[in-house]
Amino acid sequence: MTNIDQAKQAVRERVWRRLIDGGGAPADSYGKIPGFYGTEGTAEQLAGLDEWRRATTVKANPDWAQLPVRVRALKDGKRVYMAVPRMASLEPFYLLDPKNLGLPPEEAAEKKGAAQVARRLGVESMEPIDVVVCGSVAVNRSGARIGKGAGYSDLEVALLIEAGLVTDRTVIVAPVHQLQVIEDDIPETEHDFSVDYIVTPDEVIPCTNRRRPSGLVWNDLAAEKIAAIPVLAARHQA
Repeated sequence: MTNIDQAKQAVRERVWRRLIDGGGAPADSYGKIPGFYGTEGTAEQLAGLDEWRRATTVKANPDWAQLPVRVRALKDGKRVYMAVPRMASLEPFYLLDPKNLGLPPEEAAEKKGAAQVARRLGVESMEPIDVVVCGSVAVNRSGARIGKGAGYSDLEVALLIEAGLVTDRTVIVAPVHQLQVIEDDIPETEHDFSVDYIVTPDEVIPCTNRRRPSGLVWNDLAAEKIAAIPVLAARHQA
Protein backbone atom coordinates (compact mmCIF):
# COMPACT_ATOMS: atom_id res chain seq x y z
CA MET A 1 0.00 0.00 0.00
CA THR A 2 1.42 3.38 -1.04
CA ASN A 3 1.55 6.42 1.19
CA ILE A 4 -1.38 7.94 -0.73
CA ASP A 5 -3.39 4.73 -0.30
CA GLN A 6 -2.64 4.78 3.43
CA ALA A 7 -3.71 8.43 3.67
CA LYS A 8 -6.96 7.70 1.82
CA GLN A 9 -7.70 4.75 4.08
CA ALA A 10 -7.15 6.91 7.16
CA VAL A 11 -9.73 9.37 5.82
CA ARG A 12 -12.20 6.54 5.19
CA GLU A 13 -11.78 5.13 8.67
CA ARG A 14 -12.30 8.54 10.22
CA VAL A 15 -15.41 9.34 8.18
CA TRP A 16 -17.04 5.94 8.64
CA ARG A 17 -16.63 6.32 12.41
CA ARG A 18 -17.79 9.94 12.40
CA LEU A 19 -20.86 9.06 10.33
CA ILE A 20 -21.89 6.08 12.42
CA ASP A 21 -21.10 7.63 15.81
CA GLY A 22 -22.90 10.81 14.75
CA GLY A 23 -26.09 8.92 13.94
CA GLY A 24 -25.85 9.55 10.20
CA ALA A 25 -25.87 5.89 9.13
CA PRO A 26 -26.40 2.41 10.59
CA ALA A 27 -23.41 0.55 12.03
CA ASP A 28 -23.25 -1.86 9.09
CA SER A 29 -22.23 1.04 6.83
CA TYR A 30 -18.63 0.63 7.99
CA GLY A 31 -16.43 -0.54 5.14
CA LYS A 32 -19.03 0.28 2.48
CA ILE A 33 -20.44 3.14 0.46
CA PRO A 34 -22.57 4.27 3.42
CA GLY A 35 -26.31 3.73 3.35
CA PHE A 36 -26.84 7.03 5.14
CA TYR A 37 -30.07 8.39 6.60
CA GLY A 38 -31.79 10.99 4.44
CA THR A 39 -31.11 9.46 1.04
CA GLU A 40 -34.56 10.52 -0.21
CA GLY A 41 -33.64 14.11 0.59
CA THR A 42 -30.61 13.95 -1.69
CA ALA A 43 -32.87 12.90 -4.57
CA GLU A 44 -35.11 15.90 -3.90
CA GLN A 45 -32.16 18.30 -3.74
CA LEU A 46 -30.67 16.90 -6.93
CA ALA A 47 -33.98 17.18 -8.76
CA GLY A 48 -33.90 20.94 -8.15
CA LEU A 49 -30.75 21.46 -10.23
CA ASP A 50 -31.15 22.87 -13.74
CA GLU A 51 -28.60 20.33 -14.95
CA TRP A 52 -30.83 17.55 -13.66
CA ARG A 53 -33.95 18.96 -15.31
CA ARG A 54 -32.17 19.18 -18.66
CA ALA A 55 -30.62 15.72 -18.40
CA THR A 56 -32.00 12.82 -20.42
CA THR A 57 -29.38 10.22 -19.49
CA VAL A 58 -27.97 9.45 -16.03
CA LYS A 59 -25.23 7.02 -15.05
CA ALA A 60 -25.43 5.85 -11.44
CA ASN A 61 -23.60 3.44 -9.19
CA PRO A 62 -25.62 0.46 -7.90
CA ASP A 63 -25.26 1.13 -4.16
CA TRP A 64 -28.27 1.30 -1.86
CA ALA A 65 -27.55 4.89 -0.83
CA GLN A 66 -28.19 6.12 -4.38
CA LEU A 67 -31.39 4.09 -4.90
CA PRO A 68 -33.72 7.11 -4.40
CA VAL A 69 -31.75 9.06 -7.02
CA ARG A 70 -32.07 6.19 -9.52
CA VAL A 71 -35.79 5.93 -8.81
CA ARG A 72 -36.23 9.68 -9.21
CA ALA A 73 -34.39 9.60 -12.53
CA LEU A 74 -36.73 6.93 -13.88
CA LYS A 75 -39.81 8.75 -12.61
CA ASP A 76 -38.53 11.92 -14.28
CA GLY A 77 -38.31 10.05 -17.59
CA LYS A 78 -34.53 9.74 -17.75
CA ARG A 79 -32.64 6.73 -19.02
CA VAL A 80 -30.42 5.24 -16.33
CA TYR A 81 -27.19 3.40 -16.91
CA MET A 82 -26.31 1.45 -13.79
CA ALA A 83 -22.99 -0.30 -13.38
CA VAL A 84 -23.12 -4.08 -13.17
CA PRO A 85 -21.81 -4.89 -9.67
CA ARG A 86 -18.03 -5.28 -9.75
CA MET A 87 -18.16 -4.70 -13.53
CA ALA A 88 -18.37 -8.48 -13.79
CA SER A 89 -19.31 -8.58 -17.48
CA LEU A 90 -17.95 -7.66 -20.90
CA GLU A 91 -21.10 -5.51 -21.01
CA PRO A 92 -20.59 -3.74 -17.67
CA PHE A 93 -23.64 -1.45 -17.63
CA TYR A 94 -27.38 -2.02 -17.27
CA LEU A 95 -29.77 0.17 -19.23
CA LEU A 96 -33.01 1.05 -17.43
CA ASP A 97 -35.38 2.69 -19.91
CA PRO A 98 -38.35 4.41 -18.23
CA LYS A 99 -40.45 3.71 -21.35
CA ASN A 100 -39.93 -0.03 -21.03
CA LEU A 101 -39.16 -1.08 -17.47
CA GLY A 102 -41.32 -4.13 -16.80
CA LEU A 103 -41.25 -3.35 -13.06
CA PRO A 104 -42.18 -0.32 -10.93
CA PRO A 105 -39.26 2.17 -10.80
CA GLU A 106 -38.67 1.38 -7.11
CA GLU A 107 -38.00 -2.27 -7.99
CA ALA A 108 -36.29 -1.82 -11.35
CA ALA A 109 -33.72 0.55 -9.83
CA GLU A 110 -32.60 -2.03 -7.25
CA LYS A 111 -29.71 -4.37 -8.04
CA LYS A 112 -32.00 -7.41 -8.10
CA GLY A 113 -34.62 -5.72 -10.25
CA ALA A 114 -32.10 -4.38 -12.73
CA ALA A 115 -30.55 -7.82 -13.11
CA GLN A 116 -34.01 -9.14 -14.02
CA VAL A 117 -35.26 -6.53 -16.48
CA ALA A 118 -32.40 -4.34 -17.72
CA ARG A 119 -30.38 -4.81 -20.88
CA ARG A 120 -26.64 -5.18 -20.44
CA LEU A 121 -24.55 -2.92 -22.64
CA GLY A 122 -20.94 -2.28 -23.48
CA VAL A 123 -19.75 1.30 -23.83
CA GLU A 124 -19.93 1.05 -27.63
CA SER A 125 -23.73 0.72 -27.38
CA MET A 126 -24.33 3.59 -24.95
CA GLU A 127 -25.47 7.18 -25.43
CA PRO A 128 -23.70 10.31 -24.10
CA ILE A 129 -24.26 10.87 -20.37
CA ASP A 130 -25.55 14.11 -18.89
CA VAL A 131 -25.22 13.34 -15.16
CA VAL A 132 -22.97 10.88 -13.34
CA VAL A 133 -24.07 9.92 -9.81
CA CYS A 134 -21.24 8.42 -7.78
CA GLY A 135 -21.21 6.76 -4.40
CA SER A 136 -18.65 8.18 -1.98
CA VAL A 137 -17.32 7.64 1.52
CA ALA A 138 -15.95 11.18 1.90
CA VAL A 139 -15.93 14.40 -0.11
CA ASN A 140 -14.57 17.88 0.48
CA ARG A 141 -15.78 21.21 -0.82
CA SER A 142 -13.19 21.35 -3.58
CA GLY A 143 -14.89 18.30 -5.08
CA ALA A 144 -12.27 15.69 -4.16
CA ARG A 145 -13.86 12.36 -3.21
CA ILE A 146 -12.97 8.93 -1.89
CA GLY A 147 -14.92 5.74 -2.50
CA LYS A 148 -14.66 2.59 -0.44
CA GLY A 149 -11.34 1.68 -2.04
CA ALA A 150 -12.30 -0.86 -4.70
CA GLY A 151 -11.85 1.66 -7.51
CA TYR A 152 -14.91 0.76 -9.57
CA SER A 153 -16.29 4.30 -9.86
CA ASP A 154 -12.94 5.53 -11.16
CA LEU A 155 -12.79 2.73 -13.71
CA GLU A 156 -16.37 3.24 -14.87
CA VAL A 157 -15.86 6.98 -15.38
CA ALA A 158 -12.50 6.41 -17.12
CA LEU A 159 -14.07 3.95 -19.56
CA LEU A 160 -16.88 6.38 -20.32
CA ILE A 161 -14.43 9.25 -20.82
CA GLU A 162 -12.39 7.17 -23.26
CA ALA A 163 -15.57 6.33 -25.16
CA GLY A 164 -16.51 10.01 -25.40
CA LEU A 165 -19.66 9.46 -23.32
CA VAL A 166 -18.56 11.52 -20.30
CA THR A 167 -17.40 14.92 -21.57
CA ASP A 168 -16.81 18.41 -20.22
CA ARG A 169 -20.59 18.91 -20.45
CA THR A 170 -21.27 15.97 -18.12
CA VAL A 171 -22.02 16.89 -14.51
CA ILE A 172 -20.73 14.57 -11.75
CA VAL A 173 -22.56 14.58 -8.42
CA ALA A 174 -21.98 12.92 -5.05
CA PRO A 175 -25.07 12.35 -2.88
CA VAL A 176 -23.85 12.04 0.72
CA HIS A 177 -24.76 12.77 4.33
CA GLN A 178 -23.52 16.09 5.70
CA LEU A 179 -21.19 14.18 8.05
CA GLN A 180 -19.38 12.82 4.98
CA VAL A 181 -18.44 16.35 3.88
CA ILE A 182 -15.03 17.07 5.40
CA GLU A 183 -12.75 20.09 5.53
CA ASP A 184 -9.54 18.06 5.19
CA ASP A 185 -7.53 17.71 2.04
CA ILE A 186 -8.20 14.43 0.23
CA PRO A 187 -5.19 12.84 -1.51
CA GLU A 188 -5.69 12.50 -5.27
CA THR A 189 -3.88 10.45 -7.89
CA GLU A 190 -3.90 10.49 -11.70
CA HIS A 191 -6.93 8.20 -12.00
CA ASP A 192 -9.15 10.09 -9.54
CA PHE A 193 -11.99 12.35 -10.64
CA SER A 194 -13.65 15.13 -8.66
CA VAL A 195 -17.34 16.00 -8.42
CA ASP A 196 -19.11 19.13 -9.64
CA TYR A 197 -21.76 19.07 -6.92
CA ILE A 198 -22.02 17.56 -3.45
CA VAL A 199 -25.68 16.84 -2.68
CA THR A 200 -26.74 16.33 0.95
CA PRO A 201 -30.29 15.94 2.29
CA ASP A 202 -30.23 19.66 3.16
CA GLU A 203 -28.15 21.45 0.52
CA VAL A 204 -26.34 21.41 -2.80
CA ILE A 205 -22.67 22.41 -2.63
CA PRO A 206 -21.08 23.53 -5.93
CA CYS A 207 -17.43 22.50 -6.34
CA THR A 208 -15.06 24.46 -8.55
CA ASN A 209 -11.88 22.38 -8.65
CA ARG A 210 -12.83 20.07 -11.53
CA ARG A 211 -10.48 17.13 -12.01
CA ARG A 212 -10.92 14.31 -14.52
CA PRO A 213 -8.59 11.72 -16.00
CA SER A 214 -8.19 11.44 -19.76
CA GLY A 215 -9.09 7.75 -19.56
CA LEU A 216 -7.83 4.54 -18.01
CA VAL A 217 -4.48 4.82 -16.20
CA TRP A 218 -3.08 1.37 -16.83
CA ASN A 219 0.00 1.93 -14.68
CA ASP A 220 -2.28 2.26 -11.64
CA LEU A 221 -3.99 -1.08 -12.30
CA ALA A 222 -2.69 -4.28 -10.74
CA ALA A 223 -2.60 -7.37 -12.95
CA GLU A 224 -5.11 -9.10 -10.65
CA LYS A 225 -7.54 -6.19 -11.05
CA ILE A 226 -7.29 -6.27 -14.83
CA ALA A 227 -7.82 -10.04 -14.88
CA ALA A 228 -10.86 -9.79 -12.60
CA ILE A 229 -12.74 -7.27 -14.79
CA PRO A 230 -13.64 -8.74 -18.20
CA VAL A 231 -13.82 -5.46 -20.10
CA LEU A 232 -10.36 -4.46 -18.83
CA ALA A 233 -8.88 -7.88 -19.56
CA ALA A 234 -10.19 -7.75 -23.13
CA ARG A 235 -8.76 -4.25 -23.72
CA HIS A 236 -5.45 -5.15 -22.15
CA GLN A 237 -5.03 -8.20 -24.38
CA ALA A 238 -5.94 -6.19 -27.47
